[in-house]
Amino acid sequence: MPDSAIQTMNLPLPLSRAAKHADEQPISELIKMALDDPALISLAAGLVDFETLPAEILAPITQAILSDPASAKTALQYGTTEGFAGFRQQLYEHLCAQDDAEPSSYPGSADDIVVTTGSQQLLNILAEVLLDADDIVIAGWPSYFVYTSTLTAYGATIRSVDLDEQGMVPQKLDRLLKGLSAAGQLHRVKMLYVVSYHQNPTGITLTTERRQQLLDIVKHYSQLAGHRIVLLEDAAYRELTYQGEAPPSIKSMDEDNQYVALCQTFSKPFCPGLKTGYGLLPNDLVEAVKLSKGGRDFGSSNFNQHLISRAISSGAFAKHVEVLKQAYAEKIQATLDALQEHFADLDGVSWTQPTGGLYVWLTLPEAIDTSRPGPLFGHAIKQGILFVPGVYCYPKDPTRKPPRNTIRLAVGVPNPEQIRKGIARLATAVKQVLG
Repeated sequence: MPDSAIQTMNLPLPLSRAAKHADEQPISELIKMALDDPALISLAAGLVDFETLPAEILAPITQAILSDPASAKTALQYGTTEGFAGFRQQLYEHLCAQDDAEPSSYPGSADDIVVTTGSQQLLNILAEVLLDADDIVIAGWPSYFVYTSTLTAYGATIRSVDLDEQGMVPQKLDRLLKGLSAAGQLHRVKMLYVVSYHQNPTGITLTTERRQQLLDIVKHYSQLAGHRIVLLEDAAYRELTYQGEAPPSIKSMDEDNQYVALCQTFSKPFCPGLKTGYGLLPNDLVEAVKLSKGGRDFGSSNFNQHLISRAISSGAFAKHVEVLKQAYAEKIQATLDALQEHFADLDGVSWTQPTGGLYVWLTLPEAIDTSRPGPLFGHAIKQGILFVPGVYCYPKDPTRKPPRNTIRLAVGVPNPEQIRKGIARLATAVKQVLG
């Protein structure tokens, strides 16, 4: 027995390496700022539109499930780790339909689908099962900063590839991989992470031609590395395409289902509160993901899967996607129109032209520091507008220094009139900084 007379010492808690390397997400503080000051117009948080949440759709579906004893007991019981079979078959057919393909000619099968608690869980699990400390992941410059921070916490080194208006530049990816090969580092490369539709944060969509080029490059360097490099295709915003046709997924080009892990979600095109995502994975990756997921939760919400399954089979999900597309298209257009009105006369200012999604990427003159310590952020707050400094969106590539003159504008929450007012306020703040 310990001596009760011994004084308690302030011993350190032995946190894991991942915990020590985990970064606080800057968006959390920005959301708090918006909540603390209702007068602020927030173009910061990537939340979805409150007015279009599908309460009227889900209420009768929930009632129908619970009013029937058989369906109620099935939905309220534990499910399987990978998701219930009927739902996974629906999801596989849904992916086939998005790519205008028959199941008989599409990569993989319903057995290669895993349902997760949002796509973020799947992204994290893939990092866990694929990466060891000091492995290399290649991502866009910029990229989805929540996930690149997760990769860093797992001990991965992030190397980055520039984007242009057509998405990740294949020639620069090839040049990076060629350099890593020459340096004897190719064996460390385990993953290429691509947000392929209406990228968070830039709103850029990867062109069809480049999709095939990126996959071909991954296949080529996989042969040289002696192991498959996984191309992780994050297609969270695929269904929120407002102009033209969404290009085919990179997964649809992975004919043997060996290289591409496709992640999608119902959070953005339906309802984030249901926290349901899914992935179509290479067959020999499925078991590792299931084992990792089983150790976490034994399976994502079975009840939510049954809700979404009925929404799909009834056609309610597809109808709601059209409602969202119309609502968000108006917001994106309001953003682009306001930028044209208030920024077109300023030299050195440019912005992306998204055809879907929730984000517009604004580039200001290099002399304007958009980071939190810079003068613009304070002026913007005084004007009543909140944005995400673009510097947050660049991964921690040890070979590069992120620019400090960019801004991510998110249009999910504010209405078009608020967006127009917010852009006008931002322009005022920029002109104050420019003097």
